[in-house]
Amino acid sequence: MLSLRPLLPVLLALALVGPAGAAAAAQADGIETARTGRQIAPGIRLESYDRLEADRWLRIDELLVDLGGRGGVRAEYLGGRGRATVAEAAARHPAGPGRRVVAAVNGDFFDIRGTGAPLGPGLGGGRLLHSATPGPGAAPAVGFGADGIGRVLRIALEGSVTLPGGAVRPLAGYNAARPPAAGLAAYTADWPGTELPAVGNAVAVRDGRVTAAAPPVRGPARRARPAPGTTVLAAAGGAAAAELAALRPGDAVAVAARAHPDAGPVPVAAVGGREALVVAGVPQDHDGKPNNTAAPRTAVGFSRDGRRLRILTVDGRQRDSGGLTLTALGRLMHRLGAYEALNLDGGGSSTLLAGLSGATALALENSPSDGELRPVSNGLVLTVPAGSGRTAGYRVEPVGGTTQDLTRVFPRLTRTLTATGYDALLGPAPGAPVWSADGAGTVDSAGVFHAVRPGRATAHARRTTAHGALRHGELPHGELPLEVLGPLTRIRPTQARIGLAEQGESAGFRLTGYDAQGAAAVVEPRDVALEFDRSRWRVTDDGHAGFTVTALVPQATGRLRATVRAVGAAGAAGAPGSGSGPTTELALGAGLVTLPVTDLADVADWTGPGASATEGHSGAGLALELTGAAAQASAAPPRPLPVPELARSLTLWVGGDGSGARPAVELAAADGAAVTVRGPAVDWTGWRELTLPLPATAEPPFSVTRLSAVRGTRPGRLALDTLGARTPPAGPAAAPVVRDPIVATEAGVRARPWRFAVEPAGGSRAGTGDAGADFVLTGADRAQFVHRGVRFLPLDTTRRTLGGGGLDRMRALREALAAAARDPATGALAVVRADAPDTVDRKETALTAHLLAEFRRTTGKRAAVLTLGAPAFAAGRSEGVLSVASPRTGRTLVGVDAFAQGDWLAVRQTR
Repeated sequence: MLSLRPLLPVLLALALVGPAGAAAAAQADGIETARTGRQIAPGIRLESYDRLEADRWLRIDELLVDLGGRGGVRAEYLGGRGRATVAEAAARHPAGPGRRVVAAVNGDFFDIRGTGAPLGPGLGGGRLLHSATPGPGAAPAVGFGADGIGRVLRIALEGSVTLPGGAVRPLAGYNAARPPAAGLAAYTADWPGTELPAVGNAVAVRDGRVTAAAPPVRGPARRARPAPGTTVLAAAGGAAAAELAALRPGDAVAVAARAHPDAGPVPVAAVGGREALVVAGVPQDHDGKPNNTAAPRTAVGFSRDGRRLRILTVDGRQRDSGGLTLTALGRLMHRLGAYEALNLDGGGSSTLLAGLSGATALALENSPSDGELRPVSNGLVLTVPAGSGRTAGYRVEPVGGTTQDLTRVFPRLTRTLTATGYDALLGPAPGAPVWSADGAGTVDSAGVFHAVRPGRATAHARRTTAHGALRHGELPHGELPLEVLGPLTRIRPTQARIGLAEQGESAGFRLTGYDAQGAAAVVEPRDVALEFDRSRWRVTDDGHAGFTVTALVPQATGRLRATVRAVGAAGAAGAPGSGSGPTTELALGAGLVTLPVTDLADVADWTGPGASATEGHSGAGLALELTGAAAQASAAPPRPLPVPELARSLTLWVGGDGSGARPAVELAAADGAAVTVRGPAVDWTGWRELTLPLPATAEPPFSVTRLSAVRGTRPGRLALDTLGARTPPAGPAAAPVVRDPIVATEAGVRARPWRFAVEPAGGSRAGTGDAGADFVLTGADRAQFVHRGVRFLPLDTTRRTLGGGGLDRMRALREALAAAARDPATGALAVVRADAPDTVDRKETALTAHLLAEFRRTTGKRAAVLTLGAPAFAAGRSEGVLSVASPRTGRTLVGVDAFAQGDWLAVRQTR
């Protein structure tokens, strides 16, 4: 999943601070590449940012919370009634009279394969809800006092059971996820799991008396949650179990349990954690210890006085964010200012939700590694005073999101806006706004912005009583800056083909438009006319600036044609204008057909341990031997095998021997990530065709890199044949050819004040004797240089983005941007790099493009990317940044005028 948070003006400022400032901003181990932020409530702010480290990208979301202040923020225990997602638990959390929930995060590690109960201690409302597992000993937690101040502490169980006759026994567990091996455990209605663990003997106690004796023990049995006011005493065996077996209804039994902190008062609220990340201002070293692997993380930290809370999630196990080790997480928390910090549950559990001004529901801020919210045992929730409900301002947004392509619009087209009212505490407030706009467009009473001419505009949502204070540097609430681009020149869909597996299934797409400089904006459904077979498809406005396509028949192919219909500058949205605008097409398909990937006719060319040719199901086949000490066998094709882009699943014929071996297809995703699709244990003999679903979270298109198998319960031999892909028959996508104006005749190129040439070789040289060319570029292995107003920045693309190459390239780019911005004699910056799709990832490419576009926008200077050794010649532009791809054969001649009024490059491929 490619994700670049919106780049703020501060990003360019970081790029332009010069070598010394850039080095400081990089903080030695990485650089921040993008940041957004918003106020959640008085005393709570969310900061979200991306970082590029030497070996990974990182996405980080951080809640900054003032505790014990005038904002009235409270941190409370969340959940405790069985596993639920953080969103579900936060939606039903009782905030109390006059308060509301504004943020939530997952909490403790839990018994994920058992009861689902948290493994650490928990307190809510000043009561002990559960003790840690195992035993009554002290366990780490984050706690919050009656004054709201927080701290990292250790909490033990202090409890007892008084039996008939006055004998007192220690309590070994209280609502603990796993019952103690010896001693007595107590379970109440506060039990945080779904059902009680198998605890052996048990009695129910209510109002100090046994109400039900234990049944005869015939093995462990799970029991339902106790009713309120009832305590279940349990023992797994030994003397404690015998004492419970001797109890009878009516016997007097007293159970006492309370939390015992290692220091200070008992917290009002507490959630358990595990590893200490920062202790007394010192980040902890977890090298060589368990759990110190790169993973998604959730952490909580405090300032020295406990008044500043920092809740942080780091996404992981994704190409877009690789996660952190515990050691690196501790260093990060320390660098951010934590004096004490504790690691909470991570992995697929990491979840951070935060509110939006005026919203009643929380929004998911991070990207959980499971691809969806995981049910967890508990968490922390932040609540604040509810506010008056009287409108103090509006949060104005485009329908569909706040990305740059939705805050832009083309002349004579529209953008639909929403206004959400909020009160002085940023809580919900009803009330319709009065719309207005200034600048390059108008807004109608329904909140639809009509673009009139290129330029800047501001949409306003106001009430006569609206007012409110703002943080320094934030945009005024109730206003939304918009940019009207140049005239629309072309459109394209976000996906050129839509494949639906069956009748009734739906998929969505948006239309993106471009002006002559390659600046992009979403084109809304109201401005588009569609042509398609209405007997086979239904296409509707999805309410989020896009379209939804639904299959009306089980099997079909077809095409959808979208044409932008111009509207008058002051006309109603969607009204036909004097003519129609650009057009694009999508290929549609419904139903699944099996397309071949390989029939293994070339099996003799496949290589790998334990692999050999054999007779297949209907021709040649591949044998994978799992004999002797071999635990795995595999074979790679002569070259990666492409899988159809719209494929839903793979099919594979497997000849089984009943050995329990598991076949697998190993793939490479579009972003280079390795993906393995595994089949079931082969407990059959003879041939059987398997269907292996492709993971929805990986990025297509895929290519097959290997077929493999792992050993089962005994040595075995699997035979494989005919790999296919179940794919909707959408047909080929339309590929419009766009010729950029910088592609010129040779005479046009030579008309420029000076020229250089590009050749596919191994270095850069000057003075080559080429007629009229100042120099020839043949590689990207020389230092940057300035020539006649252009700063050339050759970037070494031999090292992978996530192997240190990206970090070095981004540092070099930022320094070059700073130098070009300062130098009045420099009119343009040209980035020179060799074509390297296997080493430079798409996020680095996107970041480079963003930085160059921002440089162009803020300085007025020019920018280009020159790619050497590309598969084919190409020239174009995006956001005004020119791109030239010089092919592996032939010569490309480039004419230059760094200070021209129009395009500053003219390009011609020669042979």
